[in-house]
Amino acid sequence: MTSHLDSPGISQAAVLTDDQQAIEAARYLAEQARADAVERDQQRIYPRALLDQFTQLGLGSISVPRRFGGGGLSYQTLAEVFRLISASDPSLGQIPQNHFGLIQFILGEGSAAQQQQLLSAVVSGKRLGNGGPEKNSRHTRDVQARVTNTNGQLRLTGEKFYSTGALFADILVTTALQDDGLPAMAFIPLPAQGIEIIDDWSGIGQRTTASGTVRLEQVAVDPAWLIPLPPPEKPTLRGAVSQLIQAAIDAGIAQGALDDALAFVRTHSRPWVDANVERNADDPYILADIGRISTELSAASALLTRAARTLDAIDPFAITAENSARASIAVAEAKVLTTEIALRASEKLLEWGGSRATLLQHGLDRHWRNARTHTLHDPVRWKTHAIGDYYLNATLPARHAWI
Repeated sequence: MTSHLDSPGISQAAVLTDDQQAIEAARYLAEQARADAVERDQQRIYPRALLDQFTQLGLGSISVPRRFGGGGLSYQTLAEVFRLISASDPSLGQIPQNHFGLIQFILGEGSAAQQQQLLSAVVSGKRLGNGGPEKNSRHTRDVQARVTNTNGQLRLTGEKFYSTGALFADILVTTALQDDGLPAMAFIPLPAQGIEIIDDWSGIGQRTTASGTVRLEQVAVDPAWLIPLPPPEKPTLRGAVSQLIQAAIDAGIAQGALDDALAFVRTHSRPWVDANVERNADDPYILADIGRISTELSAASALLTRAARTLDAIDPFAITAENSARASIAVAEAKVLTTEIALRASEKLLEWGGSRATLLQHGLDRHWRNARTHTLHDPVRWKTHAIGDYYLNATLPARHAWI
């Protein structure tokens, strides 16, 4: 297994050590992704070449600390990279989201040897893909998969769903219960005997994320690449970092919807009969609506930036219950607004454009479908609950990947 990890990933993967370089790389990739975004959504064409560009440009290692050869860039830059890409194609944005969440997990829970080898693999161009959670369990944290010691060898068996990134991964990462009943993450280089990645994701939105089934049957696991999950009492930044990226994706969806709305209103729509204007772009109600949506998006983006800066201010070697909670709450506040504006902007786009905006040739419905699908990942009603409980009762939020 070690030889798999040491083998080269994407050829000539760059390493970006400057924040502006990373943002420019993301802008370049976003421009490439915008060209065929409608066709990819409608025909369910996976963005494989774009994902390879993501890695080749060096974007896959921007959060890896420089002591491991990575870019060591800020969380503010990480969020902006995902926002820019997701404004063009949020499926392309979501596919590597778990990759960065797993980098955070390795940094927090891996041994020195595990950190060195796994993060070096990422820097070389390897992509981490998510195997899980499970769709037939009681809730998303309920794990049925098992990794058992059979005649001195570890074997993992289970079935996962919502496996975003697995189809495009070099290393599959999945959670299973050990013989002692405690959960651990197994890092499995691909291809591997006993793993079947099934292309059965049929969501109405985020159609090209390939977030489907992974079946594992007696898959060999190297004990060196099995990392136990932290105990519930251990503070981490994993949830806050993961959710920061999810919020950035939603902010990107909102921006993409607003950009398309402005272009469509200017060039394709016509005014309502009672408006008494020559252009739909002069309709006073549409002007007021666009002003309101733009303001709400600015507010959501400001909270996203503030949340990223809150994470950047935390010493990764001095994570406490208090500062990790502060980061989770800051990110949750951003996620509430990015969720709301993604849904509102993508719905208003169709309203402003009128009936012709629903024609398939324009592909504008994809914005709402993507927003509605992606924002279901973690319901914001539980975020507003956590925010209120934090400020009113000084209750620290739960510790998991969803806050």
